[in-house]
Amino acid sequence: MQSLKSRLVAFVLRHSRKKAFSSPENLRRWIAQARKRQSHPPPAGMADSLSIGMHRADGFPVYEIPPHSSTAKRILYLHGGAYVFEITSYHWELIAEMAERLGFGVTVPIYPLAPEHDFHDMFGMVAGVYRAMLEETPAADIVFMGDSAGGNMAVVLTMMMARQGLPAPGRHVLISPGLDMSLANPDMLAAARDDPWLDIPGGLEAIRLYGAGLPRDDWRISPLYGDLSVLPPTLLLTGSRDLLSPDNLIFAQKARAAGVDVELVYEKGMFHVWPLIRMPEAHRARDRIVAFLEEWAAGSAPGKERETTERGKTA
Repeated sequence: MQSLKSRLVAFVLRHSRKKAFSSPENLRRWIAQARKRQSHPPPAGMADSLSIGMHRADGFPVYEIPPHSSTAKRILYLHGGAYVFEITSYHWELIAEMAERLGFGVTVPIYPLAPEHDFHDMFGMVAGVYRAMLEETPAADIVFMGDSAGGNMAVVLTMMMARQGLPAPGRHVLISPGLDMSLANPDMLAAARDDPWLDIPGGLEAIRLYGAGLPRDDWRISPLYGDLSVLPPTLLLTGSRDLLSPDNLIFAQKARAAGVDVELVYEKGMFHVWPLIRMPEAHRARDRIVAFLEEWAAGSAPGKERETTERGKTA
């Protein structure tokens, strides 16, 4: 059964944020409004428990949280926001919890956004950040973690690096990733009606603004159509009321067929990027992320494929 808080959050989203994605015009208006108030620095309170540094890559900020344990593991966190919205306090809160509970170092690039920038600017910057990480940390000790658009970027970046002869990270953690922007899946229409947050018209406009003219079924925009065999063991979290969930399920099937170890958390009743919002369902999701990465850090084998459903049951 869904928690009362998750039902309340879904209600608020449907009557607020979903408007941003209801039309191309609305999305552009929300972007213009967001530019007036958005900021990227982590909340002041994070500095009370974590050491946070900042440097620049291609002129854009990159925040660094050093590890606070003996582990050499590092997270490259790619935030969501439909490629057009800045990192939020919800992202920072999740990042802080991961850093505190795991003790890993965390790198957070504040990548260039559309429409002021495009695909090439974004991936030029984050690819440079990954290359710099490889100078200090073996790829096998790095995890790409991303939500929504950031989950898309994590998969695309791994594919891009493989084509350039660079190693894949040791793990992926993908939270409600956008993996197929072609809209070839007819189930997306029904999913859009049930989704309290995302909608197709605004989503297509976001892709147009950032996509640099690439076809929507190009693997650089829709990594579902790329070479999935290059991906590392992956934890994929998706909810039944997410517009992107039908394609997430297809991705899990195709990746497994390509030989990738995929653990799928499919939370019934949950909406887009629910693990970012403090509520019982998010606590379960965060616990699963921590367990997945602790198992990796401990050197345990990926093991048997698992699917986790509502209430954390494993089948």
